[in-house]
Amino acid sequence: MDYKNILFECKNAIAYITINRSKQLNALNAETIAELSSAITLAENDKSIKCMIITGAEDKAFVAGADIKEFANYSKKEGENLARKGQESLFDLLENCGTPSIAAINGFALGGGLELAMACHIRIASENAKMGLPEVSLGVIPGYGGTQRLANLVGKGKAMEMITTAGMILAADAKSWGLVNYFCTQEKLIPLAEKIASKIIRNSPSAIAKAIKAVNAGFEEGINGFEVEKKEFGNCFESEEFKEGTNAFLEKRKANF
Repeated sequence: MDYKNILFECKNAIAYITINRSKQLNALNAETIAELSSAITLAENDKSIKCMIITGAEDKAFVAGADIKEFANYSKKEGENLARKGQESLFDLLENCGTPSIAAINGFALGGGLELAMACHIRIASENAKMGLPEVSLGVIPGYGGTQRLANLVGKGKAMEMITTAGMILAADAKSWGLVNYFCTQEKLIPLAEKIASKIIRNSPSAIAKAIKAVNAGFEEGINGFEVEKKEFGNCFESEEFKEGTNAFLEKRKANF
């Protein structure tokens, strides 16, 4: 499929999704959100794809926020609908995707950009990356899940600090706070993402999808994550991949998923 605002490439069981609006520092507009949703759905439905790497074009920005001019004159109802539609069509979709995703944060990840990275399952950042949720400086709050996911990742106190000060943090701070898993030089960013992806794709895709579902359940209000884990654990026993994995272990060979 041809896209206007993103690049989509698949190789070695990995889908590379690149936000390609470098003149706008890869800012998210409605069209880009729709294209990302389409690409992620495509990757999720393609059984040959076992991992996604999401990054920004060039080396200045992952995504430097939302395209503010699109909603500067919205009403209360339009604003609520914008957040609802964005969360459901992209950010929630990405977080609950059974295909694991790695955010390769290659520069500014601000507002919707940080929210996109937080919806990914794993985050790594280049040393020049700067992250923040500056929305309150514009008289609005994070609307694509930022208030919830940031607190889950770094704790309530740090989340409150980042959101209320509208400040940016460096990659080293993001690592120490638990916001990103690793940070590295710009040159090593994609190779590191590929190294992590190579470990993921050796394993059972169906088991990984069930594990993602179980982990996410623990962060959903009113859902007992332990019960979801028990159910998904049992569901594994019906899969051909479970049979292959256990037989491979008993036969002392590598599993062929």
